[in-house]
Amino acid sequence: MSKVEDFLTQTEEQEIVEAILEAERNTSGEIRVHIEAHTRSDHYERAKEVFHLLKMDNTKDGNGVLIYVAVNDKKFVICGDKGINKVVPNGFWDSTRNSIEAHFKEGKFKEGLIAGILEAGKELQDHFPWQPDDTNELSNEISKG
Repeated sequence: MSKVEDFLTQTEEQEIVEAILEAERNTSGEIRVHIEAHTRSDHYERAKEVFHLLKMDNTKDGNGVLIYVAVNDKKFVICGDKGINKVVPNGFWDSTRNSIEAHFKEGKFKEGLIAGILEAGKELQDHFPWQPDDTNELSNEISKG
C-alpha cells in the first residue's frame, strides 16, 4: 500500500468531502483537495499544474482553491485562482497555511485539511457569496495522482 492510500482513511476522506460541501454551501467558490505520493517538480509548480488538470481555472468567477499534498515529500501547497487572489487580504494564504501546518505537525492530517477548507470557505463566502443561479462547477471528491 502506498503512502497516499495510508494518508487518510475512507471515513476521513468522507469527512473532508463533507467539509468541502459545508465550506461551499454559502459561496460560489470551489475547493478541491489533491493528494499524491511525490513530485519531481517544484511543489508550487506541480500544484498549479494539478489546478489546471482539474479544470479549476475554468470557474466562472476565477474563485477556485486547491489544497495540494505530496505525502512522501511532506509538502503541501494552497493554490488560489486569479479571482480569489485579487480579493483576499495580504497574508491570507499564510494564515491558512499555518493553520494546516500546525495540525500536520501533530500528525492530524484530516483536521489540518478541514481547517484549511473551512478557512478558505469563509473567505470565499465574504467575496463570492452564493447566488440563486450558482451551480457546483467542480467535483468535491478528493483527487489522487
